[in-house]
Amino acid sequence: MAETQRIDEDAVELRLFLEETCCTVCRFLHVSGEVSLPEAVKIDREVYMGVTGAFADIRIVPAGCRPYYVEVKFGYNPQRIIRSLARKYGPDSPGAQNATKVVLVVDASRHSDWSTIEATIRQGLRPGLELEVWDETRLLALLHELLNVSIQSICTSDLIQVRDAVTRAKAAYAFGPNSTGDALESSLMWHFGYWRLRKLLGESGRTKLTLLRPGLYRDVVIVNADLTSFSSYVRDTRDDHVVRDCLTSFYSKSRYQVINAGGMLYQFIGDAVIGLFGIPDADPDNDHLRRALDCALSLVDIGDSVSAKWQRRIDRVQTGSGVHIGIAIGDLQIMSMHPFSRTHMGAIGDPINMTARLHRDTKTSEIVVSNTFYQQLDLDVQAGFDELGQFEARNVGTIRAWRASLERLRNAGRS
Repeated sequence: MAETQRIDEDAVELRLFLEETCCTVCRFLHVSGEVSLPEAVKIDREVYMGVTGAFADIRIVPAGCRPYYVEVKFGYNPQRIIRSLARKYGPDSPGAQNATKVVLVVDASRHSDWSTIEATIRQGLRPGLELEVWDETRLLALLHELLNVSIQSICTSDLIQVRDAVTRAKAAYAFGPNSTGDALESSLMWHFGYWRLRKLLGESGRTKLTLLRPGLYRDVVIVNADLTSFSSYVRDTRDDHVVRDCLTSFYSKSRYQVINAGGMLYQFIGDAVIGLFGIPDADPDNDHLRRALDCALSLVDIGDSVSAKWQRRIDRVQTGSGVHIGIAIGDLQIMSMHPFSRTHMGAIGDPINMTARLHRDTKTSEIVVSNTFYQQLDLDVQAGFDELGQFEARNVGTIRAWRASLERLRNAGRS
């Protein structure tokens, strides 16, 4: 029993790792010299497809192009693969209407009748939607071609080797050919996207040591998201590996969305993720506010997906789902957590406390923003919010806040 549980947990982590890796592969695929920069490729994980409980693994939107989707289905049986793709990308799926293709990442060699399975999958897709299969051979070739990663197979026993190789490839892109792989580089790559690090290090003579200095940082946007009814889900979950699976999924996907939106992953606290936007510099055109909202909307889908998958694995029906998200803007003090360190940094400031108080006792996903954040948004984006009025916030005082209408905010072009 214990061995079976270990295998199941490994399979979940392997799929999460492959999702992360496919995001990296797709970003590199669309980069050609300086014509298309990595940050111009929009990548989201866990995207709601307009069908209850249906979320795409990954959505890729290359600059100036229509989106396509990536589905990682290593370890799944044929019936589950066929049913899942038909539900997400069939004729009745609103989310797939504008897409060009679905990339299916699958261990096809496990299935002796793969050609028949593939044909059935194609029949279930909406007309005009192409299916592109990345089997193990194809994925290994892409890793070698784009990331200079040479491995013989994709399996849990190679997990650490694969992760280390991909990390080295990202570090080489971020820090250049003289990358050392030291603790500082590792820390920076945990907090920032590798492509953003390359851009930041190319500006204003910054170095690894000066990128995140202790000091006062102005107009930082804080995004604080935690899972709704988390304690209730944990209490009603008999198998502890289900808790680990769901939290690892939330951590992996929410961290990716923060750094994918050009933010800094600050930290995880239990079931909460905190991202900072406008570090090390606030954008003069307030673009970091838009990127923070983009991130928050993506975190809504991630929270809904994690809750739905968790609910399917327990008996008791939960009254809450999704995430609560608080967003505020203000000044932060960044400091070393031990003398002369740049690898372990902490942050304090009123806006962090504010975001925690903006979390409200609702049953479904909600984004609530501070008044000062709202007032700096463009007018068309402000139309996606409703005023909550004044309410008392513990240890903060009486505050004024605004709640997002998710539908209106997405319709304003901020998805």
